Amino acid sequence: MFVEALERVDQFTRAIHFISRYYGSAEIIPQTATMFFVNENGWAVTCKHVAENLINGDKVYAKYLAFKKEFRFFQKEPTAAVQKRRLEEKYSLNGETLIRVKNSFPESVTGDYQLVIHRHPVYDLAIVRFVGYSGVKYRGFATFLKDEQKVRPGRSLCRLGYPFPEFTNYRLNTDIDDIEWSQEGKVGTPGFPIDGIITRQVADQGGIFGIEMSTPGLRGQSGGPLFDKEGIVYGMQSATQHLHLGFDQVNREVISDGVRKRVSNYPFLNVGRCVHVRIIKEFLREKGVKFYEG
Repeated sequence: MFVEALERVDQFTRAIHFISRYYGSAEIIPQTATMFFVNENGWAVTCKHVAENLINGDKVYAKYLAFKKEFRFFQKEPTAAVQKRRLEEKYSLNGETLIRVKNSFPESVTGDYQLVIHRHPVYDLAIVRFVGYSGVKYRGFATFLKDEQKVRPGRSLCRLGYPFPEFTNYRLNTDIDDIEWSQEGKVGTPGFPIDGIITRQVADQGGIFGIEMSTPGLRGQSGGPLFDKEGIVYGMQSATQHLHLGFDQVNREVISDGVRKRVSNYPFLNVGRCVHVRIIKEFLREKGVKFYEG
């Protein structure tokens, strides 16, 4: 049903790659998110929580650099270990503290660029503008649903995103104690579609703002388009809600591999939550961003 639509939507949907490092660790954690372009001029949309990761990366690293700078005065002192613990407490550093985040936008634009980000004041939506690039590598752009009455329960829709990071083009540079992108390794991450039907529309005091889907959105698909069999965009994947089903089984006896066991199970239904096309279009209009409807 969605074969041709996927081919169309894939042309303007792109992965956002993140690499991160935690305090005291040499391990590099790869993560992904998704965005899609809305016009030919380098404007894209993604989730606000994704955009905040783009914005906060420098703040995270600045805190770690401040710690390193202050500790440098004590490194050769007999009390270095004591001073280090004091500074770790001062800067709230432990094994669960993020100290570095870097991002990359493969197959999006070429040349040097800057990002201008507009975050929606209420909803999980952000506009990302690429400025100063020399060329684009995406093809086409989103066409948003014009007739919003078509957003009804029972309609089959699909989402596209990048939930499974497979890129390996990164490394730890021990000379400077920092993570960095590398010319070696796999650069790309394959897209992953997931379909479902609209179950409900989600509203607050301001009106309808979300679309609930019968299937979950996966981690890394946040910011990806929600579209129909024609490739028309109905919304954007944002989050997954966990609905308690009430079919709890507590200390129930079962036979597993021929052995009697007692187990408990508390099942949940995982449903996708998407930002409604109306909210996206209103925010684009507010910021004067060109977009297309169909």
